[in-house]
Amino acid sequence: MKKKFKINKDLIKIVLAIILFITSFFVGKYDLLCIFIAYFLVSTELIINVAKNISKGEIFDEEFLMLIATIGALAIGEYNEALAVMLFYQIGELINDRAVDKSRDNIINLMNLRSDSATLLIDGKEKEVAPEKVKVDDIILVKPGEKIALDGEVISGTSTIDTSSLTGESKPVYAEVGSKVLSGTINMSGALTIKVTSLYKDSTVKKILDLIENSDVEKSNTERFITRFAKIYTPIVVLLALLIFIVPTLITKDYTTWGYRSLVFLVTSCPCALVLSIPLAYFSGIGTCSKSGVLIKNSGSLDRLLEIDEIVFDKTGTITEGVFEVVKVKGNGISAKELLEITAKCECFSVHPIALSIKERYGKEIDNKKVKNYKVVDGGLTVTIGKDKYVVGNANLLKKNKIDFEMTKDIGTVVYVAKNEKYLGYILISDNIKKNSKKTVTELKKRGIRDLVILSGDNEKIVKNVCDLVGIKRYSAELLPQDKVKYLKEAKKENVKVMFVGDGVNDAPALLISDLGISMGGIGSDASIEASDMVIMNDDLSKITKAIDIAKFTKKIVWQNIIFVLLIKAIVLLTAALGYSNIISAVFADVGVTLITIINTFRIFRSKNKKQS
Repeated sequence: MKKKFKINKDLIKIVLAIILFITSFFVGKYDLLCIFIAYFLVSTELIINVAKNISKGEIFDEEFLMLIATIGALAIGEYNEALAVMLFYQIGELINDRAVDKSRDNIINLMNLRSDSATLLIDGKEKEVAPEKVKVDDIILVKPGEKIALDGEVISGTSTIDTSSLTGESKPVYAEVGSKVLSGTINMSGALTIKVTSLYKDSTVKKILDLIENSDVEKSNTERFITRFAKIYTPIVVLLALLIFIVPTLITKDYTTWGYRSLVFLVTSCPCALVLSIPLAYFSGIGTCSKSGVLIKNSGSLDRLLEIDEIVFDKTGTITEGVFEVVKVKGNGISAKELLEITAKCECFSVHPIALSIKERYGKEIDNKKVKNYKVVDGGLTVTIGKDKYVVGNANLLKKNKIDFEMTKDIGTVVYVAKNEKYLGYILISDNIKKNSKKTVTELKKRGIRDLVILSGDNEKIVKNVCDLVGIKRYSAELLPQDKVKYLKEAKKENVKVMFVGDGVNDAPALLISDLGISMGGIGSDASIEASDMVIMNDDLSKITKAIDIAKFTKKIVWQNIIFVLLIKAIVLLTAALGYSNIISAVFADVGVTLITIINTFRIFRSKNKKQS
């Protein structure tokens, strides 16, 4: 489908003004008429904007400076230069707008998430509809090569899914009946019939796009400084320009020379290069992180990545995989098979990952009709099956119920089981360490993070073992969520900048109170997106170092732009006051410098796979 050609009215006005400008050199006494028509052709919108801003009390901006500079040039008889300055300014604004649009397009292309339509199946017939019109439990068809428009569950077909737009990883994911699939991913091979599980407004792709579009809600310190700087800087420049004009002319009576110099001073001083390029750089950094599988809510969070002194990790699901597996069943007076069956029945109503691993290992259908008085308590649960009362949980729970048992020295999560206050044995459950955890810890230390800590609700033996394996020296074990919050509050009292990395569900309080909360909550986790400042889309811990590298490069580009802009403007402003700069050099110091900083900002898009120093 061909795109419709859009007529650019600003471009037409500029072309007509240029034609009139050239014509003015050949029409004799009508030259001024051509110049004035051309001037008002390209300045009318600017004049209206300045008038609107003045009515709102917003006087000193780049448009105001440009207007009074060109009107001043007309007043002293520099007609050609007045028109030339306005033309150069409008051409620069047009190019700037195109550059910004290109930048935004690059980010949208990087994300490449949204599908414009979904194929709805109604009584076996296909109907193309907008994703917003699809309801929960509707059935959609996704053909090979198409984007998945909404979150859902596969009810027929098999395929491989490209999730790189969400995770930054190129390895395809296999999908079959029962698989959960997410909007924004691409169906690569077979056709899939999918039952929709959430409305478009609640879908993964919509949440991500909302985060990107609203990423400027909390501005970085640099952006806030530039905004304040521009508000103070602009009126000071206007005052200086007036002084350059008034004081020397009172002495020399040469209105034309000093009027011209003050006009050059005004054109040079326009702060649009800073006002435009710095937010654009942060926006580009956020977009590049998104392509790498790291969602960052705002530029303030991107800045805080570089201020962190200490990183605190939750253990389960962050350093470890959070996928539990039964590795040992040890009966006391009963067989391992009997112990596993009893424990699976006791855990029949639980959805805790540990309980699920036990039931998965048991592998049979559980008759829960005789299960009564099921109660979750600190450290485990109590339940009655028939006439027998069972206690299932950690060592503290058995001690609390005054049950004699022998604690195992095995390293892992241990579930002890007792029947009618008699110890029956234990089940050992293991949670594997993520493959990138040790490497990430090493890389974070190289990037200057002075302290790494694990806070966990698990027992000390397990936590210490995990710390030893990944290279973290400090830890605290057997903590409740409120204990983690207490730790973070104490750190903040000592002015330590702390990042907390958790699973986004039970760690939500800690994520919220930390200086920077990063969630490893899994693709599309509602709690992780809402509670944290950053979301790692595929739970890959190494994405933290990648985000730090992108943040460093973004900051580097920002300061390059700031120094370049201020240096060029300082040189031209000084030479303008001394009479060594003309209006053309002033236009370069405004429009030209702005374009150069935008081009420099585009380098951020290429930083995704580079480690920046």
